[in-house]
Amino acid sequence: MTSAPEPPRPPGQAPDTAVPREQVDPPGPGPVLVQHRVTGTRVSGVWIASVLFALVLLLLLIFIMQNGQKVEISFLWLNGHLPLGVAMLLSAVLGVLLVVIPGTARIVQLRMVARRHSREDATAMRPGGPKSDTAPPA
Repeated sequence: MTSAPEPPRPPGQAPDTAVPREQVDPPGPGPVLVQHRVTGTRVSGVWIASVLFALVLLLLLIFIMQNGQKVEISFLWLNGHLPLGVAMLLSAVLGVLLVVIPGTARIVQLRMVARRHSREDATAMRPGGPKSDTAPPA
């Protein structure tokens, strides 16, 4: 029966002494080249977002299933019965909408202002662009 070959020994070392691992194994790989680095892509971002979305939906499903008691809901002239989990989820969604709708309106407003400013800057950069309404000080 043959055994695995012994690792090489440095000169002058006795056969019964252990060889330090760093002397036997070659050093690890060198630095990773820039062209060999793996960067994130849009598809990987969508994949991660969909996995997180699925986990959140699973948690919401568990929440709704555990809070299934019927409760009476009254809002202005509306009355009804809903499971507690659904009522709480509905109120959370409506609360999010109260934040998202004004935020979206503000983003649209800022984009319109930015677009107007970029058009004005482009017009001012053209030769023979708009003249200033104010006369230079005398």
